[in-house]
Amino acid sequence: MIKIDYNLQPTDLNSKLKRFWVLSGQKIQSIEQNYDVSKGSPVFTKKGEYTTRGWTEWTQGFQYGSAILQFDATGEQEFLEIGRKNTLNVMAPHVSHIGVHDHGFNNVSTYGNLLRLMREGKITFNEWEKNFYELALKISGAVQASRWTSLGSDRLPSVAEHSRNQRNEGFIHSFNGAHSLFVDTIRSCRALVLSYRLGHVFQGEGDVKINMLDRALQHIKATADFSVFYGEGRDSYDIWGRTAHESVFNVKDGNFRCPNSQQGYTGFSTWTRGLAWAMCGFPEELEFLETLEDAELENFGGRASIEKYMLKAAQATCDFYIEHTPIDGIPYWDTGAPNLHKLGDYLSEKANPYNDFEPVDASAAAIGSQGLLRLGRYLMRKGDTEAGRKYWQAGLTVLNSLLEEPYLSTHENHQGLLLHSIYHQPNGWDYVPEGSKIANGESSMWGDYHFREVALYVQKLINQEPYYAFFNCLEK
Repeated sequence: MIKIDYNLQPTDLNSKLKRFWVLSGQKIQSIEQNYDVSKGSPVFTKKGEYTTRGWTEWTQGFQYGSAILQFDATGEQEFLEIGRKNTLNVMAPHVSHIGVHDHGFNNVSTYGNLLRLMREGKITFNEWEKNFYELALKISGAVQASRWTSLGSDRLPSVAEHSRNQRNEGFIHSFNGAHSLFVDTIRSCRALVLSYRLGHVFQGEGDVKINMLDRALQHIKATADFSVFYGEGRDSYDIWGRTAHESVFNVKDGNFRCPNSQQGYTGFSTWTRGLAWAMCGFPEELEFLETLEDAELENFGGRASIEKYMLKAAQATCDFYIEHTPIDGIPYWDTGAPNLHKLGDYLSEKANPYNDFEPVDASAAAIGSQGLLRLGRYLMRKGDTEAGRKYWQAGLTVLNSLLEEPYLSTHENHQGLLLHSIYHQPNGWDYVPEGSKIANGESSMWGDYHFREVALYVQKLINQEPYYAFFNCLEK
């Protein structure tokens, strides 16, 4: 269980953040100067050098988005040029990519961040450049929304369903196919809601207009209902906040069949990076809801109903993380990993990335810490000071651990920024160094990007800059 430091203040991290951004800039420059782009997008490191891994193209937005975040944090123009040039020259295929569920990762991290900087006055306003970023975000959201599985059209409604307001239910399906809901994809709902707010008209067969806010909310509701568990007896391992990486459906009748996992140990344990995606995704969508008028939400159950299920999922996942993570806030890769018992009372100690049995995944900590901070701030602003402070201080505690060795990468020859990230433990894709029995010491594009993102989030609060939110790219 995380030992929450209730005395830690954001300003206490000032000196660590300054060191962090110096190291971060060095890593970005090393990748820009030395990585062979003909190999494909960089995914994770091997012996400290970024390499690729063919599965899907989901990490390139993190590569160039990192340079944009670096500029935002430091004002160093060279990083803006890396981000802007490569967004223009490289990212267009990701806007029209119909085969992935990762539009939030690739396109909000690049086009979205650049548009946000323009809205905030950090880069010079240019009407045509603004239009370019907006057009990319409009189309990205529509393409992502088109990757749709409907759960309502062929399913016979139950008596309970007859008694409530009827509307279709569904989700954005993963690259596995129409039967597959990934917990990760909640963060691609950002692409849908931005496209909606930018006024894009998404049309299907027969010119039928499809509401992207509706699809985003349907997907978020499906994630809350099926990916997150609440101790309500859905199966023998149902406890508050457990999260399934994948939820499998019968696409003929729309019924849920079982939890599953691609990168975790089983569907009945919690892959901690999947948990972290939910921890981050629900609070940021709760923040986005505050930008909408009540009337925009009436046809989808109303504000109170939507906030209720989002907040329940956010608190459940964050509670689970706090309870099932070692005292320093750095989790092992899966809470049901088969050899964790060999570590003894591991939840009462700091995580050990150099143990002989199971890897830690610091990338889950980077993603999850942002979720803890956002949820904490949201609740404190809503008047729930006690709960809000718990999550807020937990988020600061995790970030404080990450900003120190052995997680902060300080060696000049290592291209990664956040050490001890795990990609796919079941498939054995992660590099195991000589003399070690488990993977450790390596970095990932998503880990490095989200490390920068949570560092920027806190730095902006310290400096009283505009609050860091994905929807700040929208006109106020």
